[in-house]
Amino acid sequence: MSTTIDKPKGSADAPVPGDTAKKESWLNRLYTGTGGFPIVQKRKFYYALSLIILLICLGSIVFRGFALGIDFEGGTKLSVPAAGVDTEVASQIVSDATGEEVAEAQLIGAGGGRQVEIQMPFLSTQQITDAKNALFEEYQPVNAAGEVSPNAIGDSNRSESWGSAVTKQAVIALIAFVAIVFVYIMIRFEAAMSAAAMASMLYVLVFTAGIYSIVGWEVTPAMVIGLLTILGFALYDTVVVFDKVQENTAGIRHRSKFTYAEEANLAVNQTLMRSINTTVISLLPLAALVIIAVVILGVGTLRDLALVQVVGIFTGTLSSIFLATPLLVDIKNRRKDIKKHDEAVLRRRQQAEAASS
Repeated sequence: MSTTIDKPKGSADAPVPGDTAKKESWLNRLYTGTGGFPIVQKRKFYYALSLIILLICLGSIVFRGFALGIDFEGGTKLSVPAAGVDTEVASQIVSDATGEEVAEAQLIGAGGGRQVEIQMPFLSTQQITDAKNALFEEYQPVNAAGEVSPNAIGDSNRSESWGSAVTKQAVIALIAFVAIVFVYIMIRFEAAMSAAAMASMLYVLVFTAGIYSIVGWEVTPAMVIGLLTILGFALYDTVVVFDKVQENTAGIRHRSKFTYAEEANLAVNQTLMRSINTTVISLLPLAALVIIAVVILGVGTLRDLALVQVVGIFTGTLSSIFLATPLLVDIKNRRKDIKKHDEAVLRRRQQAEAASS
């Protein structure tokens, strides 16, 4: 009775190293998902690149820190109708009146509701009064009823203790999210996949935080909410790939044509086009949101929410492709049964090549 060598599900033409699929164009390999991109096989390169990026991000976080928003650091926010108001001049007026440096001044809103928003360190009641009086004397702003009034100038305070509470709640939410995800993946798949997914997701977290530190973007509650959102996206993309890996490697010890790494690499290739399409579709509305928030409305909350998601989705996609599955392969390769299977596959392959030569 002849012995048949099984092929993985959905991979009748799945290539192994040296297969003819490498002669196909990269676009055809991307579209067909036949395994022509040796992502897992080149994982050491991606590890090295990821490590360099990670060290840069961690270095910036440790030595440069973050530009914390008023909600996290505490402070005072003043707003004045934008008609006839220059942000730089208004900032100087407030600074002279209070004796404090302006943290940030920006235009927000649209149309008749457009305002200049000035963020300051925490101001006393007297300092706020002095700043509002100085702005009123300079610009004579009108309120919603169309009347010239000091009440047209708004103010709000965020104490340092309130900002500390926001930070604490954000950290608790993040830890809870990571813990729940770890347990879910371990139950849905296996411990090795859970560990690889956590490492990939933490990389997305550090990378995104590092970009905020390097560029100097302000950290706001909207940014934290967006960060939790993109971690969910990164998890989704990773789960899609892992689901395909699980399908391809089901019963692998009873098959003898492909190693675990080759099966996993095939899974990445088979889901590569889907990952790219999902990323592009997700980024398009976010790009529109950035344009609307920054150029048209000047709404800081929308801008913060969109920016963190743009960075996070892009990073999450890359980590699910180039980090999560390669890490999974290295974890699985430590198992004796996988080692034994891979050695048998390579031995049979060498014997077949020797017999055909």
